[in-house]
Amino acid sequence: MPKITASPALPIGEMSRRTGVNIETIRYYERIGVMPEPLRTEGGHRAYDADQLKRLAFIKRSRELGFALNEIRALLGMVETGAYTCSQVHEMTTKHLAAVRKKLADLRALERVLKGMAAECSRGDVPDCPIIDALFDARMNG
Repeated sequence: MPKITASPALPIGEMSRRTGVNIETIRYYERIGVMPEPLRTEGGHRAYDADQLKRLAFIKRSRELGFALNEIRALLGMVETGAYTCSQVHEMTTKHLAAVRKKLADLRALERVLKGMAAECSRGDVPDCPIIDALFDARMNG
């Protein structure tokens, strides 16, 4: 791995502070190849440049929007090679949007079930509980 003598770049702690990405997460991204390994100072400390900071911010924002690491890797790969069109990125985004909408529908259904279970509960002091009964019924019927 190349070493640098001066440290014009950012240490990992500063990368973390500027992006809000945990230091261990940055190291993880390096291990799985989403972030390239940075140069090292003579003391062995990581030294990131502005492009790596921008890349980490891209990864963080993509994760916030729910993109999976394999999707982010694909997007970054397209950007790195310049082999992408807006149409390709749009297609990936609309597929992701459809998955998000499906999750939202599933969560709404889950909310309805939990709300119904909670509404049946009398919150009494006896061990007869419709929520427990419903959970057992769901397990036996599901």
